[in-house]
Amino acid sequence: MKLPFVKHSVSASSKPGLQRRRCLVAGALVLMSSLAVSACSPPAPTFHSTDITGAEFAKQLNLTDHNGIVRSLADFRGKVTVVFFGFTQCPDVCPTSMSTLTEVKRLMGAQGDRLQVLFITIDPERDTQALLKAYMASFDPAFLALRPEPSELQAVAESFKAYYKKVDGATPTSYSMDHSAGKYIFDTEGRVRLFSSYGTEAQVIAQDLLTLLKASSG
Repeated sequence: MKLPFVKHSVSASSKPGLQRRRCLVAGALVLMSSLAVSACSPPAPTFHSTDITGAEFAKQLNLTDHNGIVRSLADFRGKVTVVFFGFTQCPDVCPTSMSTLTEVKRLMGAQGDRLQVLFITIDPERDTQALLKAYMASFDPAFLALRPEPSELQAVAESFKAYYKKVDGATPTSYSMDHSAGKYIFDTEGRVRLFSSYGTEAQVIAQDLLTLLKASSG
């Protein structure tokens, strides 16, 4: 006698062991997927300078250079850009920093052409375009000086969290300027990435810039 075939449906809840195995399998698949993505992703670059990627400051500028051309960070896409605040009558910090950046460019070799240095004066009352142009030429003619109008200076400095203060001298025109002396480093897309403190050696800065260039081409 042939017994009738009866189909029974079994819910997952009636078999807790089965449900647990399914969860374990699903979890393993998620983990394997995450590992695969990690294995395919290049390692994050490491830098000697302070990494400020994603900072809410130093995001843009719109200033006239020593040739009378209005410049923005977008003008330098494809290059790494270093921004430094200073003034031409600075006795030591500014010429030292600019000389360091000249050496940085040399150390970068063939990639040195992909470095753009921007010197923003904090003394627009005395730093004329002609004076700034001559000052840049004494370091590297490819370096650009940017001159905000006196009425713009405070807003520009604040947008970079840069400090400056006028220090009175013996005469109204013999004043000096106190100022922060770090360098803001931007990647090839014009995004601020690093902050390099005053006194950092040229070799260290050059290595960071080369790392940025390599990351942008990867």
